Amino acid sequence: MSQKLTGTTQNLGVMGWPIRHSLSPVLQNAALEKAGLDYVYVALPVPPEKLRTAVAGLQAMGFAGWNVTIPHKQAIMPLLDEIDEDARIIGAVNTVIHKDGRLIGHNTDVTGFLLPFKRRGIDLRGKKAALLGAGGAARAVIWGLLREGVSSLAIGVRNPRKAEPLIEEFAPYGILHIHHWEDEAFREELGEADLLVNTTPLGMTPHTDGMPPVVWQDLKASAIVYDIIYTPAHTRFLREAAAHGHTILNGEEMLAGQGAAAFALWTGQEADLDCMLTALRAELSSRHQP
Repeated sequence: MSQKLTGTTQNLGVMGWPIRHSLSPVLQNAALEKAGLDYVYVALPVPPEKLRTAVAGLQAMGFAGWNVTIPHKQAIMPLLDEIDEDARIIGAVNTVIHKDGRLIGHNTDVTGFLLPFKRRGIDLRGKKAALLGAGGAARAVIWGLLREGVSSLAIGVRNPRKAEPLIEEFAPYGILHIHHWEDEAFREELGEADLLVNTTPLGMTPHTDGMPPVVWQDLKASAIVYDIIYTPAHTRFLREAAAHGHTILNGEEMLAGQGAAAFALWTGQEADLDCMLTALRAELSSRHQP
């Protein structure tokens, strides 16, 4: 980071526990420097029992805003003055704006998830989608797909009973079907799907041999396959999808996209997305050097 820090520099950051692994400082500082903005973005290690104190402290110190990651995305919500629609529906906040003494919570994960489709001119309206996993990461994906107007959404999971509350939660916005991911009913839905998204951590570094159970012959050849994992850039899931002729997307653009959306909320300016992606890939490459 080469930008000059002064007494007028505005502060941004990301709070989580642990936080040392976060790539957000790399992405945000690259974009801030490219834009010539007088901000700095830092990692903020906040243990769960110190969350309330930390939020009050950042507000008292005049931080312009900050990102929120595990384990604080839900716990921070009662500490904020206002929650936007995306965060309310998803049930998690990943971005806070400090404006006029008020703390406003947003969720930019849904914008990040949708970014690869926007960049490629892919319209999801009327498309049929299938999803693997129903954990915290899945909620932004579910809302993004329903918000964009998919005609059906099938979710394949290990434990359908545990995932059933999602049906009622998202009922006002669309219809979800939840199945065990090896059941015939889910395999039939895969045969109709225009898009298959993995939201599970299966295949993430260092456990790169893992992947959800997918029979590729069940999926039609034109289906897009999207894995929100970005380490490695090409999971076993994506490698196998590509080998079967599918168009593939990984999680790099989602990560940069959610950061770019937060950047715009804080600064009022658009982030240079290509700059953020270049910084992300360079950092990931350096971390994986032997």
